[in-house]
Amino acid sequence: MPYLLQVDFPYPGPWGDEMTLVMTELAQSISGEPGLLWKIWTENQNAGEAGGVYLFTDQASAQAYLEMHTKRLMEFGIPTVNGKIFAVNRDLSLIDRAPL
Repeated sequence: MPYLLQVDFPYPGPWGDEMTLVMTELAQSISGEPGLLWKIWTENQNAGEAGGVYLFTDQASAQAYLEMHTKRLMEFGIPTVNGKIFAVNRDLSLIDRAPL
């Protein structure tokens, strides 16, 4: 069963194309994380928040990534990291065109 990880945190920028330039190396690193199927990067400049939605193959991989990523973000000076892990209901999600 896949597991979804939702993460958000305060973020001062950069945003948009500049964020892409600055974060490309990090995105490439994340793509090799154990159990990761995909990540959607999120940003809300008006609220000063960024984060992501991740799909992992299993709960242990999602939990390990959340712990590592929280530590990394705090080392970058991010004071608060919100992370939640959810089991995915595959059958209902497929009805609504989830990329599973």
